[in-house]
Amino acid sequence: MVDLVDMAEEFRDFQLQQNINARAQFETESNLDCDDCGEEIPEQRRALKGVTRCITCQTKFEAQQKHFRG
Repeated sequence: MVDLVDMAEEFRDFQLQQNINARAQFETESNLDCDDCGEEIPEQRRALKGVTRCITCQTKFEAQQKHFRG
């Protein structure tokens, strides 16, 4: 007989794996310069793939997005 706790854990693991598989995959090259301010994006940040803003501008952008969401 299957234990309900085991079923719940299996379902949770399945959902976690689905979320991991569904996350955004950034395969495009990062910009050398920030789209917003034009400053050079550090090499370590560019290694993340798909980066278009420097840390300062990305932080501001995310704060604005959070503000708009409520």
